[in-house]
Amino acid sequence: MKIKHFVAIGLVVVVVIWMALPRERGALDDGYPLPERDGAVTAVTGDGVITNDNQSFTVRVARVNEQNFVQRVRVRGQTKAFRLVDVRAEAAGRIIATPVARGARVAAGDVLCELAVDSKETDLQEAITRKEQAQLEYQGALDLQERGLQSRVGLAQIKTALDSAIAAVTRAELALNRTKITAPFAGVMESREVEVGDLMDMGGKCASLLDDTPMLLTGLVPEQDIGKLFLGAPVTANLITGETVEGEVTYISRAAEANSRAYAIEVRLADSNKEIRQGVTAEIFIAANETLAHLIPASSLTLNDEGIIGVKTVDSDNVVHFSPVTVVGENTSIKPGIWVTGLAASSVVVTHGQEIVFPGQTVNIDTSWSSISEPSL
Repeated sequence: MKIKHFVAIGLVVVVVIWMALPRERGALDDGYPLPERDGAVTAVTGDGVITNDNQSFTVRVARVNEQNFVQRVRVRGQTKAFRLVDVRAEAAGRIIATPVARGARVAAGDVLCELAVDSKETDLQEAITRKEQAQLEYQGALDLQERGLQSRVGLAQIKTALDSAIAAVTRAELALNRTKITAPFAGVMESREVEVGDLMDMGGKCASLLDDTPMLLTGLVPEQDIGKLFLGAPVTANLITGETVEGEVTYISRAAEANSRAYAIEVRLADSNKEIRQGVTAEIFIAANETLAHLIPASSLTLNDEGIIGVKTVDSDNVVHFSPVTVVGENTSIKPGIWVTGLAASSVVVTHGQEIVFPGQTVNIDTSWSSISEPSL
């Protein structure tokens, strides 16, 4: 065996003997005893004195009173024209004029497309002449009947010829009038489908006419909110173009869509909004049921041990209580906050410090920091 092996064995033996020797406990002590765990909660008061007195806790509170709150249903929708109609030809012919440009505003009766007259004027003149002849023959037959020289059967035949001539005039006038395709209502000519020289069949599309007086908003309301709406409900909408418009609900569907289980609604905007385009995305806010609620800061909401949402309130003896609430809306105006129900008509709500106090605890209150506080308690 080599000498290095003896050295290694010797070192191992020395280490084992050193570890086996008994020692006093103080020899391993580093002089820093472990602190004992202290479960007491301490609080620092305004003068800097540390105390365990729960009454030294100061929380910020606000007195909130019950107010009328109109619930709003939020719907995503879009703008829509009151009418969008395809104006079609009632007779066949060749286009000889398109006097209105695309996008131009027209009045009811303005000519959108004009067809060639061809022989329609001569047909009308011929029909008028035949009608005059039939009238003279009928008048002569009446004179003969008065003198007993005309039978009733002969008179009826002449009257039939007169009626036929009158009908022919009416048809000829109608055919002539149909050469001018006019706007059925005032609006904007959205598109024109023909040009001068085109041949148009009966029923061919001349133009699309959009009626934007008034404009509408359409959207789909979830089934859980449809019961809150009513006809005539005021509506405010923010368009994606940056405009804000107002109107009222004029239609609520009675049947839900098969896929989304949502109900279609229609909102009529004010007549002054005729410059709004169709198909603009809108965020629609519909006034629904009116209820009594409290406006509180969103930060004052908390959860109890059961996971129920609520707020901490303070009674007249400064004792903390937990009050479950239901969130019914949000306020984004000058005084931001959320609307809740479930509180007493006038309640003192803890707005800061609610997470470090518990129900049944007596605290000090401070109303000077609350952004929605009423006059001091």
